[in-house]
Amino acid sequence: MIEIPQDIAWTLVDPKAYAGDAIHQSFTWLRANNPLGQAKIEGYDPFWVVTKHADILDVSRQNSLFHSGDKQTTLSTQEGDRQVRKMTGGSPHLVRSLVQMDAPDHPKYRTLTQSWFLPHNIKSLEGRIRGIARESVGNMLAKGGTCDFVADVALHFPLHVIMEILGVPREDEPRMLMLTQELFGSTDPELGRKADVQDAAKAIETLQAVLMDFYNYFAKITAARRAEPRDDLATVIANSQIDGQPISEFEALSYYVIVATAGHDTTSSSTAGAMWALAERPAEFAKVKENPALIPGLVDEGVRWMTPVKHFMRSATADTELRGRKIAKGDWLMLCYASGNRDEDVFDDPFAFRVDRNPNKLLSFGYGAHLCLGQHLAKMEMRILFEELLPHLKSLELAGEPRMSEAVFVNGPKKLPIRFAVN
Repeated sequence: MIEIPQDIAWTLVDPKAYAGDAIHQSFTWLRANNPLGQAKIEGYDPFWVVTKHADILDVSRQNSLFHSGDKQTTLSTQEGDRQVRKMTGGSPHLVRSLVQMDAPDHPKYRTLTQSWFLPHNIKSLEGRIRGIARESVGNMLAKGGTCDFVADVALHFPLHVIMEILGVPREDEPRMLMLTQELFGSTDPELGRKADVQDAAKAIETLQAVLMDFYNYFAKITAARRAEPRDDLATVIANSQIDGQPISEFEALSYYVIVATAGHDTTSSSTAGAMWALAERPAEFAKVKENPALIPGLVDEGVRWMTPVKHFMRSATADTELRGRKIAKGDWLMLCYASGNRDEDVFDDPFAFRVDRNPNKLLSFGYGAHLCLGQHLAKMEMRILFEELLPHLKSLELAGEPRMSEAVFVNGPKKLPIRFAVN
């Protein structure tokens, strides 16, 4: 049977399912019973649901066969797709960043900023990042034994790091945080800009309004960096050229948006996820406290555990076969990273959180040509934060009910009340 049962299929498109265990229950069922099935849901184009680690890798490494940019890159309703195309004059994308590009454009645009994110280059940022981490830790410890780790630490630490690299003034960081939450949390009643998310036209209009706020902000940054270049990433983007021509304003602004949003939201979710797991597991907390050499393992496990980017969509450019099933040219596929990161064939006891998990073949940063540009920076940030924080903590536990955001594309903890004792 190719078609996925309706009750399972609906969880894939339900933001609320991602805020609890329902989505993992569905993924577990799919991996066992229909690892490459097709979801046929009213209001959506049919799409293949890729749940196994090996198949996600297989699709991700074949970039000419499975395109990112031909259709919407994240799951969308048919009505949402119509609204976007109406607004853009036919394009399925409200932004055109690396995420929406295929070759030959993708490698050209990726090269523009790639050097900024290479391990030997970000090493020079370690001192600055450690200073920001110490400030964040100091603020947390001053809370007197309880805090909301998301609101007090996880949101602001990576935000400050990426904004400093990008060149956004510190006083504008709250605005960037609000816009990011409105973009990625558009379906969450607490995080999204107020709109009827059930009305596709209004939801897309609201998303467009959020993007326009981003664009208006970064248009001023672009003008400033062209007039007066600095040693920051905004200057690189503002003055970039492809094939001897300046990149378009739309593509420059799209570049800013992906760096400014993905550069902190996913890191904050993974950081909070790791802290949540430690607060629930005294043995893992004790293990990493006693052996700080396990901190990089804690970081990887936090990123696997939370998998902030839940999916990306791909579309087939030719008839092909995957896991013995015939994929037709033009078919849409949902790469379910959160499922691949719990694949029983790859991870021993995948629902256990282990700071010493080895090997840890996590899929959270993607794979192939679209491997996350900022993965080394994200892991460095998390490592430094935990290096600065853990030595101060004698004990750690939950002080209330953590809560996840309601979103199908990017989600993570939005509340994490913790209680801690200091050495």
